[in-house]
Amino acid sequence: KSELRRKEKALAETAALLVLRKKLNALWENDNEDD
Repeated sequence: KSELRRKEKALAETAALLVLRKKLNALWENDNEDD
């Protein structure tokens, strides 16, 4: 059952990366309003 746990961990990491990317994109958009 370690395979399932590994998949769950990968999913959690992917979700965390997506959230981080969204936050970073929002920050960049706020910084680059003078474009």
